[in-house]
Amino acid sequence: MSSRRQLQKDPQFVVVVLLVLLAAGSTIGPIGVGVAFASAQDPASCLELVRDAVANEVAANSNSTKHMFRVRKQTPQGSQTKLYVETRDAMVGMTIASNDRPLAPQDIQTEERRLEGMAGNAEQLRRKHSQEQENAERTLRIVKALPDAFLYQYDGEESGEASGDAGRQLVRLRFRPNPAYQPPTHAEQVLVGMQGFLVIDPTTHRLARIDGTLFKEVAFGWGILGHLDKGGHFLVEQRDIGNGCWEVSRMSLNLTGKILMFKSLAIKSDEVFSDFRPVPNGITFAEGVEMLKAEEVKLAQNRGAETIDPQNQSH
Repeated sequence: MSSRRQLQKDPQFVVVVLLVLLAAGSTIGPIGVGVAFASAQDPASCLELVRDAVANEVAANSNSTKHMFRVRKQTPQGSQTKLYVETRDAMVGMTIASNDRPLAPQDIQTEERRLEGMAGNAEQLRRKHSQEQENAERTLRIVKALPDAFLYQYDGEESGEASGDAGRQLVRLRFRPNPAYQPPTHAEQVLVGMQGFLVIDPTTHRLARIDGTLFKEVAFGWGILGHLDKGGHFLVEQRDIGNGCWEVSRMSLNLTGKILMFKSLAIKSDEVFSDFRPVPNGITFAEGVEMLKAEEVKLAQNRGAETIDPQNQSH
């Protein structure tokens, strides 16, 4: 899986919370024929289906395909829309709208200057790249743990609409903690308090959705590092964006807890990822900045054209 998502303000703890980042971003064929719906109803077949899907997600992580895409994030404070582009150096992100209103020209200029400054700061880019790599490694450990951390039970079938193919049937599995599982690090510790549903495309062996709830409080480092409250919920969906390439399409988080025993943690957000387009794999951060600047200009021109289009004028 690629290191697609979310640099957090408190990365050492919140990265553990955001275990659900199942970002893929690769083209890969199915591992095998797939488990038939009928045979997926026994626990052994459920586990086999999960292992195959996880193996595909792990293999996808090594793919170098990069994209430009758009993210709209809704929180209790409002919404923010950003353009992102993946580069060989680090992820580039530019805010283009707040509460669904385009940024004012001076605010766009501020964003551009910020990114240009970052592009010219080799040490800052090195730190950003290192942090993204560490986040990706933590996420990968979580994904690899899914077959062993939970017990799975067949829960039915559903349409593949969320994965971009309404005519495709997906397998839904209910999961609960495996009492024999011992988390090897703090990153996997949250899994022992989680239950929910895993939805898999049995044809491509890809994870289409994970919907999890914390059924008990989960402590980190004997409670010294912090804890997550009972009742926390997350939802992550990913879909095929074309050519067998899967990307996260939605991520919803509603989590509370404490960091270092005293600092309150509250995450409530709903993010939609869209408009994925491939970009050259070897582009630099500076080139990514220029791509986002050019894209914002196109968006502004389109808005201007819509404003003066007579068909959009009231009569």
